[in-house]
Amino acid sequence: MMATQYQTPGVYIKEIDAFGNAVVEVPTAIPAFIGYTQKANSGNTDLTNLPTRIESMVDYKALFGGGPDLLVTQDKNDKSKMVAASPFLMFQSLKLFYANGGGPCYIVSVGPFSDSKDQPTTQTSADLLAGLNALELQPEPTMIVCPEAVMLSGGSTDWEKIATASLAQCNKLQSRVSILDIVNGDKPRGAVEKDDPISNFRTDVGSNFLDYGAAYYPFLNTSVIDSTQVTFANLDKKTVLGDLMKSVEAEQQALADAQAGPNQKGKIPPATAQLIKDVQGKVAAADVKAKNQALMAVSAVYKDGMDQALAALNLLPPSPAIAGVIAQTDNTVGVWKAPANTSVNSVVSPSVNISHDDQADLNAPLDGKAVNAIRTMPGRGIMVWGARTLDANSLDWRYVNVRRTLIMLEQSIKIACEAYVFSPNDASTWVTVSSMIENFLTNQWKAGALAGSSATEAFDVQVGLGSTMTGQDILNGYMRVEIRVAVVRPAEFIVLTFEQKMQTS
Repeated sequence: MMATQYQTPGVYIKEIDAFGNAVVEVPTAIPAFIGYTQKANSGNTDLTNLPTRIESMVDYKALFGGGPDLLVTQDKNDKSKMVAASPFLMFQSLKLFYANGGGPCYIVSVGPFSDSKDQPTTQTSADLLAGLNALELQPEPTMIVCPEAVMLSGGSTDWEKIATASLAQCNKLQSRVSILDIVNGDKPRGAVEKDDPISNFRTDVGSNFLDYGAAYYPFLNTSVIDSTQVTFANLDKKTVLGDLMKSVEAEQQALADAQAGPNQKGKIPPATAQLIKDVQGKVAAADVKAKNQALMAVSAVYKDGMDQALAALNLLPPSPAIAGVIAQTDNTVGVWKAPANTSVNSVVSPSVNISHDDQADLNAPLDGKAVNAIRTMPGRGIMVWGARTLDANSLDWRYVNVRRTLIMLEQSIKIACEAYVFSPNDASTWVTVSSMIENFLTNQWKAGALAGSSATEAFDVQVGLGSTMTGQDILNGYMRVEIRVAVVRPAEFIVLTFEQKMQTS
C-alpha cells in the first residue's frame, strides 16, 4: 500500500478492517407457486408470467384476486361421485400453504382462469411451462410448486412435461428443489400397473436430476373451504342437484309413508315439498342460506350430499401443505431438519389410508424413486411420514434435508465469494477466503447442521498452491476451493433391541 503523504501538521485517523467479509446464509423457505389466477396486476402493471413476491393471503388477494366459483359436478367416470368442477387450485393451495406455516413466497400467474364472459380458461402445459421458464430468471425461490399440473386434461402426458422441466431447471440453477404431486393421487394403488398412480408416476418422471425432486402421496381431504361457503347453489343443476333432490324426495316420501301407517301412501309435508321444488329453480341470493339450512334440518340425505360436495371441493394435492411444512421446519429449527414426523394442519384425512406395509414400496422401491407418504398416525394425527428425494438409491442425495442443506451451503458461500472475483490470486486472498468459509461452517456446525464432535470433524476447507491449485491454474485465473462437510442425516429407522436378563435378587 502506498504511504499517504501528509503535508499539514496535525492528528490523522486511519481505520483498518479487522475482520474479513462474512458468509450470510441465504433464505431457504421461499417456494414459488405456478398456476392460473383470477387476475394478475399491480395498478397498471401486468403481472402475468412475472414472478411476484408476496407475504400473505392479503397480498395475494390484492394482486391476484380470489378463487374460482365453488361448483360441484359429477365425476365423468363415476356418476355417483361428486368432484370439483374447477381445475384451478392456486387460491386454495395458498390457503393450505399458509395454514401449515408458510411465509414469503412467489406467485407466477400464467393467466386468468376465466375470460371476460366468466367462461373457464382451458389449461395447457404450454402456459405452465411459460411460467416455469419465467421463474428461472428469479434467483430467490428455493422450491417449485405447481399443484395444477395434475389437473391438466392431458393427464400424465402433460404432467410429465412440467415435472421433467421443473427438475431440469433445479439442476441447472442448483438453488431449488421441486415438490411434485402425483396424477390421480386421490386414488388407491391398483393391482394392474396401468391403474396404479405410483407406477405411472415413476415411469413418467423419468430418470434425470432426481435428487432435486421429492414426491408426496396421497391427496389430502382439507378444510380450507368452510361448510358455510357451500350450499345447493354450488351444485351443478343439470347433474348433482337434480339427482340429490330426487334422493331427498324419495327419503321424504319414505318418511311420510312410515307415518301414514301400513299399506298407506303418505304425503310429503307441503312446506318440504315446496322447499325441494324451490331449490331446483331460481332462488334469490338473499334466500339461499335460509333454504339451505331448512333442507339440512329436515333431510339427512341432503346433509350427507352437502358433506360430499364440501369434501369434493376440499380435495387438494399435498404439495402446498408440504411447502408450508418445509417453511415452518426451516424457520423453527433449520434447513437441516428433515421435514417429516410433522403434523399437517387444515387436513381432515389423507384421501387414501396407507399402512406400515403399504409404505414399504413407496419408501424403498428398487428403482429408488421414493414417494413420501402422508399417513394418519393413531393418537398423533395426520403426519408427513417420509423425507426422501426421488434419488433414494443414492447415499449422497437420499434425503430431502441433505439436498436442501447442501444447496443452502453452496449458494451462501458462492455469493460471499463473488466479492473476491478479480482479487489477486495469492496467499493473502486464499487465507481470507478460507477463514471466511471456515467461520461460516463453524456457525453452521454449532447450530446443528453439520455432524461431528468438533469443527474439524464436521468440515474441512482447503485452498492453496499445491493442495487445490497448480501453477497453471493460477496463470489461467482459477482459484479452487475444496470444501467437505458432514451433513446430518435423519434417524429414519430406530431399532430397539430387547432381551431378558436373569433375576439377580
